[in-house]
Amino acid sequence: MESNREFKSNLFTGLFNEPDNLRELYNALANTNYGKDTPVKINTIKKVFFKGIKNDVSFTIDDKFVVILEHQSTINNNMPLRCLMYIGRIYEKMISKRSAFKQKLISLPTPEFIVLYNGLVPFPSEKILHLSDAFISKNSHDIFGNLELTVKVININHSFNDELLKKSETLSIYTAFCESVKNEKQKGHTTDEAVDITVKWAETQDVFTEFLEKYGTEVSNMLMAEYNIETHMEVMEEEFQETLAEKDAEIAEKDAEIAELKEKLAKLST
Repeated sequence: MESNREFKSNLFTGLFNEPDNLRELYNALANTNYGKDTPVKINTIKKVFFKGIKNDVSFTIDDKFVVILEHQSTINNNMPLRCLMYIGRIYEKMISKRSAFKQKLISLPTPEFIVLYNGLVPFPSEKILHLSDAFISKNSHDIFGNLELTVKVININHSFNDELLKKSETLSIYTAFCESVKNEKQKGHTTDEAVDITVKWAETQDVFTEFLEKYGTEVSNMLMAEYNIETHMEVMEEEFQETLAEKDAEIAEKDAEIAELKEKLAKLST
């Protein structure tokens, strides 16, 4: 199967780019019970973090601004910093620059930051990441202004948060599709083959009937997007490590040359 690479959404953003699915997901994550009469406004900024290949989901609900970041293979400990940059851009879009200089306090939706992790690397069911962990000086004084931002990471792999998956059928479907693709890739199949096998498997399961009817052939494209993103990030990491190794080798060579020159100078001075 040759999957079309020109897609608009990966599976995650494709599923959760709809108010009903977001409302269901947020109810499951926050133990709330918002009904269909609760407005949901999607505020996702495209092309923010990964030059257009990664669109995470952000939305407002009941005066709360929720940012949900979906991850594939590993947890990025710079998530709080990313979220700080993200929310800054969102607030900048919400208000005019002139408003920030007025005396009247501006009302802002309360931000909440969530990462949904479904990678293979072992990770706890939940973990809180703090922006302050990145601060060089840990001796902040309470009498001065300071800055903190926390991100809640939730492991959505089965057996880690099964109760959560039971509360959100859409999230459960998403996890099942991703786990199937990952399992097939571990068996040695290519991404195209793994996606093809997963879609055919889903067609035999009654629980996916409505989902497949709704999204049709786009399911394959969205799954391919999901794993092309992961592959892209892995390649970027490999290239970075290779560049780093080359730079380290160049530095070591220069150090050796300097040491040799120092040794020659020492001999000449005796």
